Amino acid sequence: MKDKKINIAIIGLGFGAEFIPIYQKHPQTSLVAICQRNEKKLNEIGEHYGVKKRYQSYDELLKDPKIDAVHINTPIPNHAEQSIKGLRAGKHVACTVPMATTVEECRQIVEAVNETGLTYMMMETVVYAREFLFMKELYEKGELGKVQFLKASHQQDMEGWPNYWPGLPPMHYATHCVGPVLGLTRGEAEYVSCFGSGTIDPALHEHYNSPFAVETAHIKFRNSDLSAHVYRSLFDTARQYRESFEVYGSKKAVEWPLIEGNPLVVHTAKKPESEIPEEVLCPDYAHLLPEEIQAFTTGGVYDTEGNQHLSFTQGAGHGGSHPHLVHEFVSAIKEGRSPFPDAKQSANITCVGILAHESALKGGEIMPLPEFTLS
Repeated sequence: MKDKKINIAIIGLGFGAEFIPIYQKHPQTSLVAICQRNEKKLNEIGEHYGVKKRYQSYDELLKDPKIDAVHINTPIPNHAEQSIKGLRAGKHVACTVPMATTVEECRQIVEAVNETGLTYMMMETVVYAREFLFMKELYEKGELGKVQFLKASHQQDMEGWPNYWPGLPPMHYATHCVGPVLGLTRGEAEYVSCFGSGTIDPALHEHYNSPFAVETAHIKFRNSDLSAHVYRSLFDTARQYRESFEVYGSKKAVEWPLIEGNPLVVHTAKKPESEIPEEVLCPDYAHLLPEEIQAFTTGGVYDTEGNQHLSFTQGAGHGGSHPHLVHEFVSAIKEGRSPFPDAKQSANITCVGILAHESALKGGEIMPLPEFTLS
């Protein structure tokens, strides 16, 4: 594997089609196959990108010995089963968020990785977005000082979305806000407490037996004095689409803008009050990538009809994250190391949201993270 290109297959071609040209241009990968149940869409995308090997069946694709790794971009309920199948079939696995929908599914994925020795990576976009990379750079250079507190949110109006979305508990899809608060310091959640607030349309309650319009959680870090606050909403809450992340340090703090597209705000301690805040345009981090895929941090995100995807309002590929995700997954395989987030870290991040919802149903009861999610 060290000296040969990694043969990649992409599973699911809605959001997943965005990654096809990135893998095609990455110097260490070959995009050898795509998989989509809809034959018409499969062939349209295959022709558009010149991918000859096409599967309608994931199980059939996994029998292909020439495929080294699969990148799963299917609906949320399929993630765990398909990840486990991929690992058990001898394939490295990258999977879009969240890792799974139950704690037990997360455990099974961690076990499969431990038993096979293969690479698993949850492709959490926010921890490779340019805004996060900017804050991470400040943290690693010591410019933030001592990190004192972290906060994140993910708010989106999902009214009218099909299939499994109606009534989905907010925290069941919390990785976009849990990921960055744990990811900045590479921390682990020890326990979580969450409250539900407000009520969504009663017609939506029956899908998941969940009434809450907003869920807001506090996360206690393991072996640390840090805690974080995250909140989520999906229905009946007026808010522009927003994935936000904020970090408060003893020397500097960085806050996400209230309106998407505005600059970040950096606060610097010990300055005159009027000079503490400063609007900062976030730099791009394409220089961290191979030259062949650098353009994808700012290039347009599109489907086969040329339409912009609703959730990509932060810039190309969720804050320019898509080529960074690909490069981290590929590099981890080539170098024989764990990616970030690996299976155990992904389980810790994902289980925070699952257990937060359980906590909300129990009036804020403290829920410890299971042992298999801890290092």
